[in-house]
Amino acid sequence: MRVLLTGATGLIGSAVLAGLRSAGHEVVAVVHNSGDTHRLPWAEKCVALDIAGAHDAATWLPHLSGVDAVVNCAGVLQDSLRDSTAGVHADGPAALFAACEQAGVRRVVQISTVGADRGAPTAFTRTKRAGDEALMRHDLAWVILRPSVVVGRAAYGGSALFRGLAGLPVLPLIAEAGPLQVVQLDDVVRTVLFFLRPDAPAQISLDIVGPERLSLYRVLIAYRRWLGRENVYLWEVPRWLSAIAFRLGDLAGLLGWRPPVRSTLRRELVRGGVGDPARWMRITGMVPRALEDALAAEPASVQERWFARLYFLKPLTLGILSLYWIATGLIALGPGSAAAAALVSQAGIGAARPVAMVAAAVDILVGIAIAVRGTARIALWSAIAISLAYALTGTVLLPELWVDPLGPFLKIAPIVMLSLVALAILDER
Repeated sequence: MRVLLTGATGLIGSAVLAGLRSAGHEVVAVVHNSGDTHRLPWAEKCVALDIAGAHDAATWLPHLSGVDAVVNCAGVLQDSLRDSTAGVHADGPAALFAACEQAGVRRVVQISTVGADRGAPTAFTRTKRAGDEALMRHDLAWVILRPSVVVGRAAYGGSALFRGLAGLPVLPLIAEAGPLQVVQLDDVVRTVLFFLRPDAPAQISLDIVGPERLSLYRVLIAYRRWLGRENVYLWEVPRWLSAIAFRLGDLAGLLGWRPPVRSTLRRELVRGGVGDPARWMRITGMVPRALEDALAAEPASVQERWFARLYFLKPLTLGILSLYWIATGLIALGPGSAAAAALVSQAGIGAARPVAMVAAAVDILVGIAIAVRGTARIALWSAIAISLAYALTGTVLLPELWVDPLGPFLKIAPIVMLSLVALAILDER
């Protein structure tokens, strides 16, 4: 078959792409940005399309030529300047489903979320439900799969957060978190492949959940054992502190980042992620794997342990670098302006105060750009270049600073190295 796959670079979408290829299908992969196409060398064709803005069936029709089925894995957690839950989950897919009906593409598999048919505490769940309802209005062979939190060897979003929390020296307890029936990514992929078969049942919706109800604590303990951390020191996180953490995540979302720790996750955690797998198991013959069994089947390697330990260090690293550059600029413009101008004058550069002010403004701009997802990479490289330029210029004009007891030049090396580390772990998925 030739299958159009949306959300092809996401956790579920990339795994579905691999499953489709292994089963011999051709894939037309829909990605958000043209720059993502190089990440999908196994797709027969890549289409760069902003799903949130594709409100018209006519936008989708050219990409459905020769397509036999559609799998919609597109999803975003929360609204931000970068993402629209309504656009990605409802408006864009509604146009896609209408285009499928016009083009005669009958088979559509929709990845929704567990509980979307039972309640909607967040825009994430409400818009997922709206997308499901839009699909059900069409005369198509539709299948709606509603997975709980999806976990697997690959990690992104909630599954990545589990590893990060489990890798902390102290295991945090979030008292308000509801029960979870985490489901394995491989089970989700096999289910998608099952429902792409021509003889598979259609016009049904199914909960895709694991076989056991687990507290968040038990999920984290399972991952902690998997990572080889035996000692467990528990800390019950105060609600006011968790609220601050989720709000900081919202702020990061406004800057273009996609952290799972946002207010949407908090409300979804309280709701929990549970369902009834019986109908899914009966129709497909699937036997979902328990979390402990799945983890035991694939022991953690050093890569997983690195990932878990770096998970929370990544935002701290970027935050510290951003604040460092902003703070140095503000100090040079404010209480340290006279000292900054004197240093420039000592180096023999004319118009010392304006030059010092320009340098300070550049520092501030670099710090702000590091904090913004869309400019972080170029800002980090700029920070490295500026640091090396400071060191080179200072060596020529003020070589005595190399033996200054406060080490202003010696401190450039760790700043450059920390920036290189930030670049190495900058990718979100």
